[in-house]
Amino acid sequence: MSRAERKIDHIHYALSTGQSRGTGLGDIQFVHRSIPGSSVNDISLSTEIGGLQWSSPIFVNAMTGGGGKKTADINRQLAEMAATCRIPMAVGSQMSALRHSQERDTFTVARKVNKNGLIFANIGSEATPDEALAVCDMIEADALQIHLNVIQELAMPEGDRDFRGMAERIELISKRVPVPVIVKETGFGIGRETAALLNELPVAAIDTGGFGGTNFAMIENERSEKPMSFFNNWGLPTASSIVETVIGAPGKRTIASGGLQTAEDLVKSLALGASAAGMSGFLLNVLINDGADALIEYVEQLKKDMRMMMCALGAKTITDLHQVPLVIHGETHHWLRVRKCDPDRFAVRIPPSFDS
Repeated sequence: MSRAERKIDHIHYALSTGQSRGTGLGDIQFVHRSIPGSSVNDISLSTEIGGLQWSSPIFVNAMTGGGGKKTADINRQLAEMAATCRIPMAVGSQMSALRHSQERDTFTVARKVNKNGLIFANIGSEATPDEALAVCDMIEADALQIHLNVIQELAMPEGDRDFRGMAERIELISKRVPVPVIVKETGFGIGRETAALLNELPVAAIDTGGFGGTNFAMIENERSEKPMSFFNNWGLPTASSIVETVIGAPGKRTIASGGLQTAEDLVKSLALGASAAGMSGFLLNVLINDGADALIEYVEQLKKDMRMMMCALGAKTITDLHQVPLVIHGETHHWLRVRKCDPDRFAVRIPPSFDS
């Protein structure tokens, strides 16, 4: 099977397998503020990652490209939405465009229709610094995502089996490219040990890519004659991964992703310590099933709902959300407790003073 055919397969199975919603975010509950001292008109959704100013913490996380016209059409519509809604967008892995020049347009279309927006390039940790530079140049990228997909590769019949030297290559790439580097997981979560390792590297941010969204192990197992079903439930749930990443990499920005669908998911993720939140599989589902206009409407509603929730919490900014008290219970509380991440500290945080 060609790489392009595999990309189309991934889209098909991503839509058919859906999202598990095992993110752990249902275990997070905000402490209500009866006197928040807030105003919806004063809420700011802006955030900063790697020196880049984002008007909103929401962004379109890496999805596709390299699969011919179908993936080009998807990236075009996602880029049009990103331009309209003024949110950043990451393209899918560009390795296929380096191998096959006819696939370049499936990625460059994002920049063509969103000339002034924030667009992120994407490549795997197996890449060389020269390849990383090439994918950034290809789309005039504002940042570069380096994706970690060990479990997907192991589950993939034609996938990689050697993962030596990943950290060293990430360091070389980060020192070579002229844009901020974001290291991201692809659905299995970043633990505090990995976060601590990345904290020592010259990267700008870590995208948790937690368990609970599109399951690439399940997708590859659907494609395989000898499925590795033991990988289907592998990984750190998104909520736990956010906290572990914040603790493991205090010197880096944390980006939440993995099964995020609603404004409540986004605000909870930010309150756990993330500075931005990526959405992919759910946005693709809305686009394919309901159309481009519905996708724009959905993203704009997300921003409105986030402002309402932040007003209720007395949080004027994303940084304020990092201070609001919340209670963690259930499996997420247990996970964080045994991992020595002190889940109880969230319940006694001092909320921000909006009036001041």
